[in-house]
Amino acid sequence: MAAANSSSRPADAPLRSLIPARIDRMPWSGFHTKMIAALGCAWILDGLEITVASSVTSILTQEDTLGLSSSEAGLIATVYLVGQVTGALFFGRMADRFGRRKLFLLTFGVYLFGSGMTALTYGQGPSWDAYLYLTRFVAGTGIGGEYAAINSAIQEMMPARFRGRVDLLVNGTYWAGAIVGTLAELMILAYFDDTVAWRIGFLLGPVLGFSVLFVRRHLPESPRWLIMNGREAEAEAAIGRIEEAVRRHGKKLPPVDEKDAIEISESAHSTYVTLLRVLFREYPKRAVLASTLMITQSFLYNAIFFTYTLVLTTFYGVSAASAPMYLLAFAAGNLLGPIVLGPLFDIVGRRWLIAGTYLFSGCALAVTASLFAANVLTATTQTVAWCVIFFFASAGASSGYLTAGEIFPLEVRGKAIALFFAIGQAAGATGPYLYGWLIGDGSNRGRLYVGFLVGAIIMVIGGLAETFLGVDAERKPLESVAKPLSVVRTSVGAARRRTVRKLRKPGERPGAPPGAGTPPGVEQPPGGAPGAGAEAPPGAGTGVPPVAGVREAAEAGAALGSGPVEPEPAALPDEASKATPGATPDGTAAEAKDNNDPDPGDEPTADTPAV
Repeated sequence: MAAANSSSRPADAPLRSLIPARIDRMPWSGFHTKMIAALGCAWILDGLEITVASSVTSILTQEDTLGLSSSEAGLIATVYLVGQVTGALFFGRMADRFGRRKLFLLTFGVYLFGSGMTALTYGQGPSWDAYLYLTRFVAGTGIGGEYAAINSAIQEMMPARFRGRVDLLVNGTYWAGAIVGTLAELMILAYFDDTVAWRIGFLLGPVLGFSVLFVRRHLPESPRWLIMNGREAEAEAAIGRIEEAVRRHGKKLPPVDEKDAIEISESAHSTYVTLLRVLFREYPKRAVLASTLMITQSFLYNAIFFTYTLVLTTFYGVSAASAPMYLLAFAAGNLLGPIVLGPLFDIVGRRWLIAGTYLFSGCALAVTASLFAANVLTATTQTVAWCVIFFFASAGASSGYLTAGEIFPLEVRGKAIALFFAIGQAAGATGPYLYGWLIGDGSNRGRLYVGFLVGAIIMVIGGLAETFLGVDAERKPLESVAKPLSVVRTSVGAARRRTVRKLRKPGERPGAPPGAGTPPGVEQPPGGAPGAGAEAPPGAGTGVPPVAGVREAAEAGAALGSGPVEPEPAALPDEASKATPGATPDGTAAEAKDNNDPDPGDEPTADTPAV
């Protein structure tokens, strides 16, 4: 099914397209599985990268390696985090400007280059230290850019009924990387000398990821991004490739009705100024929601994850050599959460699942904090408790990226994800330092107990924000969740209804055509005649508006790029109306069928049906 008006459309005329509807209603196929594998590996490598960097920190302080001080070694993680924020903001804008595909190829290449160059740090001294930090910064920018480009691509190319679970699964695979990194580093440290082991650790990511780069090269550009940028022929080719892959797997493509077409006009490329205007003028509540979810989950995770082994060794007497085994259990709980709970975000709904996971993890953390303060937990029971807590918290944290991506217009989606990621990371960066100070020398459990309660309250705040500000985006087209900035209208029927409402005069019956109502105070004779002995006005009793209204309706339809507004056969009251071009019945029945196009000023998610 081709996009309408593709080759013969004038350059300045709006474009009608069914491509978003074809994506949203598409059945699952091998293409979608391939896409998850090719794009989701970024989070696996991110988890691996951070785990390896944490594991080799003590090794890099040895004189026979890089001879760093403890503070210099700790700065490696900070520089990597700063790189992530910088990369997200920089590449997020580029993803909206140049496309998702170009960016998820570029950002992955930047990560591979930066991480590989870290392993080539061969000397000591200020110059080599600067080189080390520079390469970690470069690797961080690549991974940060991945967050914006990949989340955008996944949300725009996944069928609507699978979008939530897929996004959670991809973001949750970070913990698969943490597991792989922990096991790999344990083996590397056991079989290789320290002077070589740390280099192999930093080379793991590039070696594992290099082959994935070739798989990504065969993925198409987001058809949604192409069509919004006026590149309709390329969009049709991209969606054709995806549909052909679906057919090869024996799946049948569902029919798509013309009423589901959206009509757009190519707009200027957006900037961060455009994004801020959208956030503060059009979606201020959604901006508060996204920032709250990202800040709360980032603070909790950075606080607990980066001090996890310190709690075990300080309060429970676990040896440094055994601590990674506890970390494996912790990571497994975090990985299972998005996998098991992910489908419920599409079935039960976003609002209740996101709020529920945040509230449960916050309340459970408060209970665990009380048990910790009472000194009734062991290293094993503490780990089990945290596994249960973060089973739910992990699904909630991953949903933060899902929310930031799908509740804002396509033209600023990459920048929105990047901005809220940066806000969350900036706030979360304070967690490790604060909790490290609270842990201290392990002599005062009360201080860390207060810290755990603070983390619990923060997660509860995130859950309450979702409860009152959440957007019910499950199984809905992205264009109905947040109307793109370039959309003229989302269906032909919606434009017809708006025109009728403008032409209707006070006192006319709702649901009646303009000009067909009976003035207030005038008694209508039996049979519906306009009046005894009176000459009926043009169109009276036929459902046809006066001539002036016809002309205005036709001109309004032409201005929207679809020509004169044609009547809907099912809504015509009699045969006489067929003779009047541009007749505009109210279309109440059509409005019940086609309510994915809210009127200007309506909340974008209002009365939008599930797909």
